[in-house]
Parts: sequence; C-alpha cells; structure tokens
Amino acid sequence: MSEPARIGLLGRGTVGSAFADLVAERADAVAEIAGRRPEVGGILRRSEGDFDEILAGADIVVELMGGTDPARDYVLRALQAGKHVVTANKQLVAQHGDELFDAAREAGVQLRFEAAVAGAVPVIRVIQESLGATEIAKVFGIVNGTTNFILTEMAKTGASFPAVLARAQELGYAEADPTDDVSGADAAAKMAILARLAFGTPVGLEDVAYEGITDIQPDDLAYAKELGLSLKLLGVAERRERGVSVRVFPCFLYGGHPLAPIEGPFNAVMVEAPAITEITMSGPGAGGLATATAVLGDVVSILSGEAPVHVPGERLDVIRDVASSFYLHLEVADRPGVLAAVADVLGQNGISVRSVVQRGTGHEARLVMVMHETPESAFYAALSELAKLDFMRATPRAIRVIEEEFV
Repeated sequence: MSEPARIGLLGRGTVGSAFADLVAERADAVAEIAGRRPEVGGILRRSEGDFDEILAGADIVVELMGGTDPARDYVLRALQAGKHVVTANKQLVAQHGDELFDAAREAGVQLRFEAAVAGAVPVIRVIQESLGATEIAKVFGIVNGTTNFILTEMAKTGASFPAVLARAQELGYAEADPTDDVSGADAAAKMAILARLAFGTPVGLEDVAYEGITDIQPDDLAYAKELGLSLKLLGVAERRERGVSVRVFPCFLYGGHPLAPIEGPFNAVMVEAPAITEITMSGPGAGGLATATAVLGDVVSILSGEAPVHVPGERLDVIRDVASSFYLHLEVADRPGVLAAVADVLGQNGISVRSVVQRGTGHEARLVMVMHETPESAFYAALSELAKLDFMRATPRAIRVIEEEFV
C-alpha cells in the first residue's frame, strides 16, 4: 500500500465533524477502491490549527468553513500551492468560480464541489462526467431541503409559514438564521453552479433571478390541492434561443410531474437533453452526514485519478422575460360583473385562463385562477392593472405553475 493521502480539513462544524468521522470509518474501503488510505492530517478552526502548516502537510485540502471570507483566500492559496481542493461551499463557487477554476487549471490540480449542490444527490458528477459530451437543454429541480420541508408541512397541516419555520428550526432542518434558504438565495447559488456546468458559460449569482417562499399563504396551498397542484421552490436553468435563463421561484406542479411527489427535506434534480430525454435524481439534500458523504466521494474521485475538465465557454445572454403559467389569487367584492372585468383585463393582455375556482361570499369572496402559459411581462402588466380595480380587497397574489407533466 502506498503512503496515506493526507487531508487538510478547514472547518469542523456539523459537516466537518461528520466528514472527519466518516474518513476514519471508511478509510480502509477507500484504500481498496482508490489505492491510497485517506487520513485527516490537520484541522483548522477558530481555536485550533495553523493554515500554512496544514497546507504544507496536505495532499488534498477540504474546505467546510462556509462563507467566502477567509474561505476564498485559503482555497486560492491551496490551489496555487498545487493542492487538490474539495469544497461544499456553494456561495464560494457561485461568486468566485471563474477565479477558482482558473487557479486550478494553471496549477494542474482538481477543484471538486459535488456537495455544494443537492447534498448526496450526485448531479454535478452526472453533468460533468456521465453527460460530459451531451448538449444539455435544461437542468431544474428542488435544490433546497429546508424550503421543501416547510412547503410540505404547510400543505399537510394548514399551518402558517412562521409556525412551520419554527418547527423546521426545532428539527434542525432550518438554521437559526434561515434567510438564505427561505429567500431563495441558497437555491440561486446552486443554480448558478449548475448552469455554469451544464451550458459551459460563466453564470454568476447576479445572473440568477430568485424569489422565496415567505409570502406563501396556507389558503394558496388549500386551493392548489383542490386544483390538483403541489407547491415547490424550483430552480430552473435552461437554454433559450438567444441565451440562457436561470431562475428560482415558488411554483405549482401538477400530479404527473416527477418532482410533485418529492416531499420533506429531500432534493431532486432533473436533466433534460435531446439525446437522453430526461434523467431524474433524488435523495437527501441536507444534513451533516449526507453532505460529508458527497465530500468523501469527491476525495475518492481525486485519489482515483478521475479529473473533470472545466472548459470556460463563451458568455451567453441571460434571458429575463420568459413564458410561464400562473396561479392567481384575488380577494374581491361580492358583486355582479367582477369575473367579467377580470377576464377583460386578462384578455386584453393576451392571457388565456385554464381553470377558475370561485369561493365565499361577502368579505370572503375569492377568485382563484390558473392561466395558460404567457410571457411573464404580459402577465405582470395585467396583474398591475388588476390591482387598481375598485373591487379588489387585497393585493393580488400570483405563483407560477409548471404545466408540463410526464405520464
């Protein structure tokens, strides 16, 4: 057996501790697969370790600190020193990917980040390696387990967003500060990474339009159930005729969609391409052990000599105005002519209605509608007009709907 592969571990929080334990537990199995036995040779945290000493003694640097400062500096220095790097840091890769990839190429070393997206779901490896020669048309899915748990519980229990968020924090599915998760920022960073890999074009966090789930109301989920819909926070990266569109938004799915049954803190990602139709991957997307497992998988790939190729591509235009279907929730005065007036505004903006549900009377009167696909700019223009009508009792609420089903 050759000399052990020494790992310099940066950060020993929940994921770092799980990784260190996993390396100790699986070291012999890794040695059988890859020919070298991994060992954690040094650990850097607030109260322990010196980065320069750890770097000098490491074959591979594993960064599990989170954040971009000082993680960016440490990762760059490790790459420039000729060390392979594994990271689970989605913000680092999304915000500084170009710089890191350039440094890895110049030094002839690997930068791997499977755990940065979708936890234990091997979507990055599939896109980079299994589908490396395939022209991918679309990558989309549920890439944040916290929001998926919250939306699942809201639909099942009828509880409010704040109540379910508190429950998610009690169970450890949500951080003490859940802002990045519930605002969509966490998913946006992951989709920037997936878009870059799938389409070979530089995509930064600033190129991703994102929305969160903080405004979702329990009655939206109740009406959706009646219409045969389930709610997910979806990330979508797709080729368009003139460029690429990368977005994160809450949306309703019909029951025939493969992502509709994905519930709780699970992730699922679909890849579409003309040559393969579609592939769906799902599994645990969060938690120390799931993330640590993906990190160790990257270490095994490095030790096995599997080298992914990061080829910088031409920058494609980012398309903002795309076509979508929408769910529309209107609280209206209970009087004749309301539905006709709403239909007139929608029709004048070229918007076709797929279904309508009318509920309540008096101060409880509501119209719930699902639109066929239309340019988003046209729909939001109609929404602005509707909000000004004198029979509206509250600001209209709109949520996207994916009409596509796989049956």
